[in-house]
Amino acid sequence: MPQPPQSYDVITMGRIGVDIYPLQAGVPLAKVETFGKFLGGSATNVAVAAARLGRQTAVITRTGEDAFGVYLHEALRGFGVDDRWVTAVPGLPTPVTFCELFPPDDFPLYFYRQPKAPDLELRAGELDLAAIAGARVFWMTGTGLCAEPSRAATLAALEHRAESGTGEAVTVFDLDWRPMFWTDPGQARALYAQALARATVAVGNLGECEIATGEREPYAAARALLESGVELAVVKQGPKGVLALHRDGTTAEVPPVPIDVVNGLGAGDAFGGAMVHGLLAGWELEDTMRFANAAGAIVASRLACSSAMPYPPEVEALLEGRAPNPEPCPAPTADQTQRGLSGQSFRAAP
Repeated sequence: MPQPPQSYDVITMGRIGVDIYPLQAGVPLAKVETFGKFLGGSATNVAVAAARLGRQTAVITRTGEDAFGVYLHEALRGFGVDDRWVTAVPGLPTPVTFCELFPPDDFPLYFYRQPKAPDLELRAGELDLAAIAGARVFWMTGTGLCAEPSRAATLAALEHRAESGTGEAVTVFDLDWRPMFWTDPGQARALYAQALARATVAVGNLGECEIATGEREPYAAARALLESGVELAVVKQGPKGVLALHRDGTTAEVPPVPIDVVNGLGAGDAFGGAMVHGLLAGWELEDTMRFANAAGAIVASRLACSSAMPYPPEVEALLEGRAPNPEPCPAPTADQTQRGLSGQSFRAAP
């Protein structure tokens, strides 16, 4: 029997694919000899990150009708992410993404999403709008706006959620700018404006904020996002940390957590999953940003994206000054998970 929509803490909508990452750092892709296979895709990684923190999550996306699609379903279930809205598109291959690893700050990505990515075949008439309206957090991305029918489906989901009177629910627009996915990048600003008018939180790096608002200076970009309609603007500044500005005047500017970087890819998705965890827990804005920064840092210190997502005790340990393990620790106990959900065990480092 389907779960009632209100049982979901987080529903994300957007990209999914297979990440094929080299197991050798500092080696060009042409010379790499060994690779690892991982669940990937920004919106999907955010769902995994939130699930690792104890949240009930689901993802709305599409795969190919192939072996990689089967793998992604198995991986989602293994991470505790509901895959009921992950459907196959006959005739289209599941996307594959390769990367190169040149720490600390060079991680080229190679997307294979031709002739078209199945996740861009999401259709408005096939969405479970009641579930989208009932989720405590709905997370969508800029990539979902790059092509039809995904564009219309994404805007329909936002419109229905806005019209449903979601009260304290959170609608997050991950600006997620990938120009190579757009046939006409010039369309982006107007489409982003439509989405921002129906979202409550916007999150993106400086380049993505500039695409959405025309502003690159962090405070100017945050204010422009608020003027576009959201209540909370989160501007990621890389080595300068993160700026969060709320419409009520609350501001948090948090420095990055020092870490030995292995792979910077996926850190932003860990940040996103941890951010919504903190928002759902009702933490103060600065505490939420510190927790999210630490989660992102942990993933940057590991090779993969989805499987690298941390558990609550790992994030708390890093905030207390202890170095993270190279790989995630085993699943937390029920008591640890409950404390992570309530936020009672979390105190941001000074």
